[in-house]
Amino acid sequence: MNCSIVIRAYNEEKHIGRLLEGIRQQTVQDVEIILVDSGSTDGTVSVAEAFGARVVRIPSAEFTFGRSLNFGVQAATREFVVIASAHVYPVYPDWLESLLRPFEDEQVALTYGKQRGPAAAKFSEQQIYHQWYPNASNFDQPTTFCNNANAAIRRSLWERHPYDETLTGLEDVEWAKWAKEQGYKIAYVAEAEIIHVHNETPRGVYNRYRREAMALRRIYPEAHFNFYDFIRLTLTNIFSDLWHAARERVLLKHLISILWFRFMQFHGTRMGHRETSLVTPQLRETFYYPRERRKGEEKKRGVEPIRYNH
Repeated sequence: MNCSIVIRAYNEEKHIGRLLEGIRQQTVQDVEIILVDSGSTDGTVSVAEAFGARVVRIPSAEFTFGRSLNFGVQAATREFVVIASAHVYPVYPDWLESLLRPFEDEQVALTYGKQRGPAAAKFSEQQIYHQWYPNASNFDQPTTFCNNANAAIRRSLWERHPYDETLTGLEDVEWAKWAKEQGYKIAYVAEAEIIHVHNETPRGVYNRYRREAMALRRIYPEAHFNFYDFIRLTLTNIFSDLWHAARERVLLKHLISILWFRFMQFHGTRMGHRETSLVTPQLRETFYYPRERRKGEEKKRGVEPIRYNH
């Protein structure tokens, strides 16, 4: 099964080489790589071109997640389009093969795979990955949750419903909601595992959850998040993280990051629920161009992981 791979990037020279190296080592070799670059000033484009990627440019002033994806999918020539963030990389050489397998069912519109953080990831971020991306696959999940850092769609369905370019985030969830309303399935594939490198400051975490909450209100107008929700979820998640960190004997190492990460996560969520999702130039600059685990045994696989050179 062949595919196109659309990668969104802005100044990702530090990370994109590992993703492209991982793609080169996949069992699926018949791929076209499309980089959607939104004004990188570092070596991102040069690295991508060295791996044979075709570059599509979008002006930074026009960027939203949905718009950049529409640029990339429009340029794709294959029916199955894999979508990956520039700061992820596959763990196994059958990542693409696993991610594409559910499309054997013609009713599957979208697939997405497991995410984990690198060893240096914030403890709370790792907890979120384990909560959102379990070890068991589900090829017909009941919810619209998905994530375009590691996903694939049918291009023919995208032609019927492109990504919403006005949302500040969660363009993937909005597309999945549409697909399910048309009677299609969303498949989660635990074997299609990637490492997702998030190295955000407290302000970055706040902005991420704020813009996603703004988008969620647009997609699901009935959603709410009040001050009680903020207090309840902040405290329960902090105590949960502290308990798990203590069990793993890493509490002192992660104590401070647990406190600020969970506060910023739910503070951003609360503030986003109080705002609209209109993307002003100021919000675009804030959200898209910022200045600079639950522990348990992972499912063992009979596949050797990729050994990266760097």
